[in-house]
Amino acid sequence: MAKKVKMKTHRGAAKRLKRTGTGKIRRYKAYKSHKTGKKSPKRIRNLRKPALVSKGDQKRIDSLIP
Repeated sequence: MAKKVKMKTHRGAAKRLKRTGTGKIRRYKAYKSHKTGKKSPKRIRNLRKPALVSKGDQKRIDSLIP
């Protein structure tokens, strides 16, 4: 009889992504950490806001964060 193995969470994904109450996956935006001198304050401010993962990517990421 085969042993049932628990699925492990991908730790790198778990640190970067969070699941919302409705089950969607929230991500944070890239291009904010450095070289911000040439970016407008509005652009840097908008990069602070979290975004939702696209529908196609959500299918892949669901297996990383059970």
